[in-house]
Amino acid sequence: MNSIEDSLKRVQERIGKACERAGRSASSVRLIAVTKTVDRDRVYEAIRCGIRDFGENYVQEAKKKIEGLPQGLTWHMIGTIQTNKIKYIPKLFDYVHSVDRWDVMEGLDRYGKPVKVLFELNLSGEASKHGTTEDGLKRMLDAIHTLTHIKPVGLMTMAPYTEKPEEVRSLFHTLREIMGRVNKEFNLHMHELSMGMSSDFEVAIEEGATMVRIGTALFGERQ
Repeated sequence: MNSIEDSLKRVQERIGKACERAGRSASSVRLIAVTKTVDRDRVYEAIRCGIRDFGENYVQEAKKKIEGLPQGLTWHMIGTIQTNKIKYIPKLFDYVHSVDRWDVMEGLDRYGKPVKVLFELNLSGEASKHGTTEDGLKRMLDAIHTLTHIKPVGLMTMAPYTEKPEEVRSLFHTLREIMGRVNKEFNLHMHELSMGMSSDFEVAIEEGATMVRIGTALFGERQ
């Protein structure tokens, strides 16, 4: 089993080099450790290594994990949101990366706690991936003023898996361009770009990622 400490050092070095190439500070990129199927002992090890941001895909798994871990961590909901699980999300998570439809926003708003949301876009057009279109995003933003507790902070996308990250660079570039357009059109100040995972995070950083979601490169292949 990989040492999380060693894996973290390697990931941080790669983040640092990607930031150098992009003329950015490494502190401008937030590393989110994706703990889907990772047991609590391994999460504790990650905490001891200094990781404070964690991403979960499933509400039920997250609920069991978060309630037994120290407070003061930042939790990110990065998976598909099921309508019947929305009521748990504001209590468990600080950020929700996977908002892709209006009923999810209405549901999150209903519980009276401010929620930082990122809108998920499906830029690859893959049927297997969730996410809205740019037009769908604009429709949601056009009505967001009717909600009280939703704070739009950025956009998220998930690129197709590839062993050649250059093949998905254009998707990351497009997400950054879309955020610039909608910020201007709707007079918003969204600044977070959640893009890049273990296989492609360096290219994502070069294209402006402020959050990278890393699981395999930290914890090894999922069991």
